[in-house]
Amino acid sequence: MKIEGCLSNTELAKHNCRVHQPDDPPFMTREPRSPMVTVHWAWTDLSRLLDRLGAEVALERGGNRRTLRLTNPGVPIGTTHTFWGSVQHILPGEIATAHRHAAHAIRFIMLGESATTTVEGERYPMRKGDLLLTPAWTWHDHQHDGVEPMTWLDGLDISLVNSLQAMFFEAYPEDQQPVRTPPDRSQRIYGSGIFRPARRKLPELVSPIPVYSWDRAHAALREFASTDPDPFDDFVLEYQNPLTGGPALPTLGMALQWLRPGMHGRSHRHTGSVLYYVVQGEGASTVSGKRYEWSEGDFLAVPPWVWHEHENRSHREASILFQLNDLPVMHALGLYREEAHSGSGGQ
Repeated sequence: MKIEGCLSNTELAKHNCRVHQPDDPPFMTREPRSPMVTVHWAWTDLSRLLDRLGAEVALERGGNRRTLRLTNPGVPIGTTHTFWGSVQHILPGEIATAHRHAAHAIRFIMLGESATTTVEGERYPMRKGDLLLTPAWTWHDHQHDGVEPMTWLDGLDISLVNSLQAMFFEAYPEDQQPVRTPPDRSQRIYGSGIFRPARRKLPELVSPIPVYSWDRAHAALREFASTDPDPFDDFVLEYQNPLTGGPALPTLGMALQWLRPGMHGRSHRHTGSVLYYVVQGEGASTVSGKRYEWSEGDFLAVPPWVWHEHENRSHREASILFQLNDLPVMHALGLYREEAHSGSGGQ
């Protein structure tokens, strides 16, 4: 915009105003242009770094955990522009002390056993393949009584909460909070998924189930994989809030994905970012024309609105992926959009 007369940028700046300049980046683009980039983390590299992390980094009281953050070079902080993924490593006999924060968090257990998490006075075990929820502003701590290190994926919507200037944090006065409820209380009340207590006023934003066990999730996924496949992702089951049928958390989506032996899905793109963790098998994902081969323990971060497709390289065994994404935010704000690739047979 050309400024006529004597109205200058200096004059505008005095009043905290400005007008469009020729070199200003566009505020509205024809389609999303995310600075986030695709990143592949191989388990062969991560496992070596975690061994060193356990030997060289002490577990501190308060907010800091012993974590290996999965950083994305395209964004200032985090794995995507909305959430952080990090791999937490806790050694036998250690306690990750109690605190709470405004960010929602999840834990997907990768390796180990005999650790427990306590959330708001309810303690439950952490087993490989389990998904654990830590809703915003709930007290939580972890304790490891086993003999081998425990490793799990932490996912937090820190980037989103910080961008909204809504972060709060508080450390608990003691290392651990008291356990106040019987084991598996929430699971006994809400775990059926198809029933809920009558005449009970319940919050609807977050799921009342703190743990989604691997045994139940894997069984459900196997049954679902005998139905009609999706042309892009084969078979995907979302972890849901049994009270609403919506996502288990309002800002973080979690899902399990089953890829049949030899499956090669069509390419598509959608708003929202995704972090994949390879639970089982070996395969490849092609993102923006580049092929990333993955195997058990690997991670892959996929930016929003980029073409991507998945394939299972094995012709004998299924591959299973765990997804962490920000799709609940996209849906809640009416910003979700998806498009199928039309050329080259959809791939």
